Amino acid sequence: MKYILNYIRKDEWSPYVAGILLGLVGIGAVWASDSLLGASGAFENIAGMIGKWIAPAAFDNMYFNFIMPPGISYGVLMLIGLFFGGMIGAATSGTLLWGKKGAANSDAQWKRIFGPQVWKRWVLAFIGAIILEYAAGIAGGCTSGLAISGGMLLAPAAFLFIMGMFASGILTALIIYRKNY
Repeated sequence: MKYILNYIRKDEWSPYVAGILLGLVGIGAVWASDSLLGASGAFENIAGMIGKWIAPAAFDNMYFNFIMPPGISYGVLMLIGLFFGGMIGAATSGTLLWGKKGAANSDAQWKRIFGPQVWKRWVLAFIGAIILEYAAGIAGGCTSGLAISGGMLLAPAAFLFIMGMFASGILTALIIYRKNY
């Protein structure tokens, strides 16, 4: 038991252990809720809920009435669980807020490329997350919905997406980091 607790507190886990646990969580999600892993649409559900409360006429449209109805959906519950699960994971590994190294977002490559200002690195990460969420909305899903759940179903589209994701990630890293990558 002590070994397991010490392993949980590590900064980095083996990708094999994490993959096995992710597979078990995926099986548990299907068993418990009859839904695959995926939180795409959660922000739209929340935005629709807030929007209908603030400006009901503006949110009375096809999208929020039929495609992405406002309310507490499975995706919203999953988003809440992801947030608190991430906080618990960061707290148990000692990296919550400022991390073990003493500074938030203190990766040496990020510092070298984007400068020493912590706020600048946080803004860039936040903008990247907004772009990712927007693109996931356009695509009708995100990496968790397609790569993870689709991969669990052995869907060919999931494997094509994973290949494209890695190829575009490598290309993006080469563009941003240039020869420093």
